[in-house]
Amino acid sequence: MSLTDRATAAGPTPGFVPDPRLTNEDLAPAGVRKWKVFDLFALWMSDVHNLGNYTFAAGLLVLGMNVWQVFSSLLVGFVLIYFGMNLMGRIGQRHGVPFPVVSRISFGVWGANIPALIRAVIAIMWYGIQTYLASVAVNVMLLAARPGLVSWTEHSFLGLSALGWVSFLTLWVVQALIISRGMESVRKFQDFCGPAIWLVMIVLAVWILAKAGWSIPLASTPNPVSTGEQFRQWFGAIGLILATYGTLMLNFCDFSRFSPDYRTVRRGNFWGLPVNSTAFVILSVVVTAGSLKVFGEAITDPALLVAKAGNTWVLALGALTFAVATMGVNIVANFVSPAYDLANVWPQKISFRTGGMISTVAALLVTPWNLYSNPTVVNYFLGGLGAFLGPLFGIIMLDYYWVKRGRIDVDQLFDGRPDSRYYYRKGFNPKALQAFLPTAGFAAVLALVPYFGDVAAYSWFIGTVSAAALYCLLCRPERAESLAAETAEV
Repeated sequence: MSLTDRATAAGPTPGFVPDPRLTNEDLAPAGVRKWKVFDLFALWMSDVHNLGNYTFAAGLLVLGMNVWQVFSSLLVGFVLIYFGMNLMGRIGQRHGVPFPVVSRISFGVWGANIPALIRAVIAIMWYGIQTYLASVAVNVMLLAARPGLVSWTEHSFLGLSALGWVSFLTLWVVQALIISRGMESVRKFQDFCGPAIWLVMIVLAVWILAKAGWSIPLASTPNPVSTGEQFRQWFGAIGLILATYGTLMLNFCDFSRFSPDYRTVRRGNFWGLPVNSTAFVILSVVVTAGSLKVFGEAITDPALLVAKAGNTWVLALGALTFAVATMGVNIVANFVSPAYDLANVWPQKISFRTGGMISTVAALLVTPWNLYSNPTVVNYFLGGLGAFLGPLFGIIMLDYYWVKRGRIDVDQLFDGRPDSRYYYRKGFNPKALQAFLPTAGFAAVLALVPYFGDVAAYSWFIGTVSAAALYCLLCRPERAESLAAETAEV
């Protein structure tokens, strides 16, 4: 079988028997590939159109950047993300396998559990936190529409009020029902919620523009800073947006594996990232600038802004919209990955659906509202783990495109015998670990130690480059062997 044929095979080569410890129906190369350009475009709408990204973009205006500076910095950031997503997307589309299986190429058939579990833990924690943040938005709307519900907030259990529990569990159950039906259900849900949120955001923008007299200053900021500080914030915004999307950049192959061809992946990413994502954050900044003119303060939380409308139906629509928005990003960014990652740990017992249910229950048991209110957990634990994602991305990309030059034997990714191609040493690739451990520690120090605060925003990028550089040095002999084998075939 040729390289191209092997890359697009819907299953293992006839006669090959995959190791049951390494495969199940969900981890095997995708057979049916239904994800078209619109599906990927809608995926990015679901991932970008959320309270966190709105607040992030609006916060840049408050920090001292004007609308044009926010636009240019985030456009650069999303273009870089676009290219990174294409790199990982090509691997997934070409070979049809999810992130933990892709990780076997560089980390080994058993070593792949290291990047998979790091990604899973981060996703599970943020899955719970995002669900909690959505429930807070719903609470704001409910209290504005029905002030009598304030009595439901006077007592708490495990740190959450009765109203908080009702909102949180409602969203938690709805998400569980969606994801329990598998990836096809995920595709249909995000096809709906992405465009729906855009419509509501446009309505919000028109409303605030009308109240502002259709005139909003785009070259001013509520907190003017020096030119040097604006440059620092401009580059910092790029670094932060890269770090934010570094999580999904790492496992985008979980989605691209269902696309029929690479052109579909590129087109879906183009419309969803540089075009749609930049447009959304600019809309967020314009609305925030409008709130400053209309209400005398920059309101960076859209839920609080909608609450000022004072109309029960508007509040109800706002609550539903923000809940759907957060569920959309939650399912895309924080559910799919741990579902596959946990399935990779024990494929014989854990399927995609089972892994998803484990993730969902774990996200509830960690009481995410307590995690979110604890800066130590969010900043040091999750921030430290997040810094590991850059080195993982750097190693996986360099190994696939530079060391192995895309010459992958998919069958061997499911072969646990000591003489298989990706078994390396006891199932682990020592060179990948030697490159990952020091650079991950270095990136975590940059991200967490206050002394390095000026470069903390660039920790993902620095971790990616340093890990790729170290792995490059370690793998020069293997690269030479790959080139020699390719030359011999020609």
